[in-house]
Amino acid sequence: MRVLLILNHHSFVKSLKERLEQFHFQVDLAESIKDGKYLIEMRHYGLIIAHQNLTEGSLLELSTWIKTTSMQTSIIFLASKYRKELEIQSLRSGADDFLAEPIDLDILLARIEARLRLWGSNSIQIHQLIIQPKDEKIFFDGHKIEIKGKAFQILVHLAKHRNQIISKEELLDWIWEEPELVTPNVIEVAINQIRQKLDKTFGIKTIDTIRKRGYRFCYLEED
Repeated sequence: MRVLLILNHHSFVKSLKERLEQFHFQVDLAESIKDGKYLIEMRHYGLIIAHQNLTEGSLLELSTWIKTTSMQTSIIFLASKYRKELEIQSLRSGADDFLAEPIDLDILLARIEARLRLWGSNSIQIHQLIIQPKDEKIFFDGHKIEIKGKAFQILVHLAKHRNQIISKEELLDWIWEEPELVTPNVIEVAINQIRQKLDKTFGIKTIDTIRKRGYRFCYLEED
């Protein structure tokens, strides 16, 4: 998963980035709201951490804008000093969590884990299909299906956002560490692998291709 840090505390940013990368997150950095917004327009982020001491632009406006474009993105705001009014404004604007200095890195990481727990651990069960993201396992009607690596991650992302159209660009940004170095046809290869292992084997349909727009998880889709 890709994380964006909009922070200008250099020593803190370095420590946080290193810890996040230990958990296999892909981390991008921005030192201003303007730069952060530019990156958000270019890529899709599962988590954004931003500090309220950035004076250029408004974080409250930024969080509102983020939530109108991507409800699935989690936002954590940090502040130099705790103020009740600021916490209320931050949460109302779209932030999912709020911490004030002094910020303990271990506590922040625990908050991040709590925010992203649904992404990494909970099973997805749709009738006969069970997907276990944490253990990288798939079962259909009691049969174990061998889909691993990027194809598995694509299936999880589509299943978690079923009935939504997800573009190739979003899949690349969420799953590949350096999406700009990967050609979009790797998505097609992974989708074909999923269809061979699931659709062809069990006579079902799991993923729709939406011409010029992307893909949609459609297993037992409701009209």
